[in-house]
Amino acid sequence: MFAIPLGDGAALCPLEPSHAEEFLAHMDRGRDYIGRYVGLPDITADLDSARAWLQVYADKTAADTGRLYAIRLDGRLVGGVLLRAFDAAAGTCEAGCWLEPDASGRGLVTRAVRVVVDWAVETRGIHRVEWLVAPENTPSVNVAKRLGMTREGLLREDDPYRGVRQDTEVWSILAPDWRAPHAPH
Repeated sequence: MFAIPLGDGAALCPLEPSHAEEFLAHMDRGRDYIGRYVGLPDITADLDSARAWLQVYADKTAADTGRLYAIRLDGRLVGGVLLRAFDAAAGTCEAGCWLEPDASGRGLVTRAVRVVVDWAVETRGIHRVEWLVAPENTPSVNVAKRLGMTREGLLREDDPYRGVRQDTEVWSILAPDWRAPHAPH
């Protein structure tokens, strides 16, 4: 298995259906924290659903419509980065992330997303990378800012999350901005 070093004992690695037990244990450690803004804990509540969700991304990878990577800290699964939607023909994708509370505040997500966005833009020719985030999710908004993304707007009450309609901020970066000499990557 490959691992891309992120520094400070962290690495970006594949996250596959064979990791379902480890993934479920990781979700259990961070379920409440991760679930504040991300529905992943709700749809991966047991081993079968965890394996099924990981299989969805294995299928997306095979179909070239998405990607999923683990963030490991000293070998332990502590979070992940994904390309939830990936359309090479249209040149667009949507990136996302999650992280356990004990791993937060170390810049792991920013470094991991930077690797994934760089691959999408430079290797796959993606022109536009989107980042959708709840406005209250300050750490995720800060990732978008650190990556040089532009806030494009607010989708008002578009996301019925856990029975409450939530707003979603839309952030993005375009390939020319990513490649600019002053870009933060």
